[in-house]
Amino acid sequence: MTDVLRAPSAAPQRDRNRLPATRPTRLPSLTGLRFPAALLVFVSHAAANVPQVRLLQDNSLAVDLSKATENAGPLGVAFFFVLSGFVLTWSARPDDTARAFWRRRFAKIYPNYVVTWGLAMLLFASAYTPTRVALANLFMVHTWVPDLQYLLSVNMASWSLGCELFFYASFPLLHRLFLRIDPARLKYWIGGVLAAIILTPLFAYQMVPDSPAIQFSPTTSADASVKQLWFAYNLPPVRLLDFALGMLVAHAVLNGRWRNIGLAWSSLLLAGSYWLAQESDMLYAQRATSIIPIILLIAAAAMADAEGKFTLFRTRTMVWLGEISFAFYLLHSIVLIYGRKVLGHDLYSTPVAMGLIAGLLAVCVLTSWALYALVERPITRRWSTSRRVKASAA
Repeated sequence: MTDVLRAPSAAPQRDRNRLPATRPTRLPSLTGLRFPAALLVFVSHAAANVPQVRLLQDNSLAVDLSKATENAGPLGVAFFFVLSGFVLTWSARPDDTARAFWRRRFAKIYPNYVVTWGLAMLLFASAYTPTRVALANLFMVHTWVPDLQYLLSVNMASWSLGCELFFYASFPLLHRLFLRIDPARLKYWIGGVLAAIILTPLFAYQMVPDSPAIQFSPTTSADASVKQLWFAYNLPPVRLLDFALGMLVAHAVLNGRWRNIGLAWSSLLLAGSYWLAQESDMLYAQRATSIIPIILLIAAAAMADAEGKFTLFRTRTMVWLGEISFAFYLLHSIVLIYGRKVLGHDLYSTPVAMGLIAGLLAVCVLTSWALYALVERPITRRWSTSRRVKASAA
């Protein structure tokens, strides 16, 4: 099992139009794109019309703003899932082992996760979270339970890390499988996975119990049940499709089997897909409407970096924001919920509320920088590689 990342000796010959072997191992534009995706999640949660975060006094505006941003978070999450598969495939080492890969992922992800879990429990979550739920969240298994008490427990954003844990466990075998695909047939695999993603909401609506519906407020309910949402949006094996799609697209780009439409057109399509999401049923909006523009944008950014082209996302500021984006993602709900708690129960005029949200965003960026600098970066550097490997490299 320890050699499952190694390419099989009988792997098919690469297409001659693939990117050169000297392609960059780092993709700064994709790093820079991570922060806008995380910011979408922040905006979606900051504008949510729920007592835990709402600051706006104007009820009509609060409802409209919540409606306008409700699909921003799912878009950001889908982007991260696809990006994860793409980047891990792009940077895969031919002589790597599954054990070494899992060690690096653990050192990168779990320390930040534990720190933010403890912070959320200390500041507010311990007051209403049962011990069994808190422990399920700590060990990243809460996303397997079709119950909002588990799915949104402790740190609201943590459910996606339960999915990522499953992705990382699956990556070595998926990588070995995808290396065996004839490059000329990658388009069929990509098309098949895309079809599965787009059909997931249809399956959930038709096959998963549709009651009770999710209640957003005493007078407003969703067009899906908790179990339908859990199956289509939260369940790790189903979201593995997004991750696998990113892996397959990376293989297509690396083998010269991708038709690049560029960053500008990809961004326009992504904006158009958001409009489509706003006009679609809940599960389609959260799961399917933006998936094609997402892969087009990720591939376009990677190819721009591989060709040495300038993009706005590879500037020093954007790359720095991208580097702290994981910490930002884990901290943003904590900052929003605790910020609302500190401010009390008052609601504010629109200018004041917007100023407070901007202030909370600044706090989130600063605390994310601290978490990245004090926890994520030093632990990754110290523990992502074993002493034996470091000694042999020296």
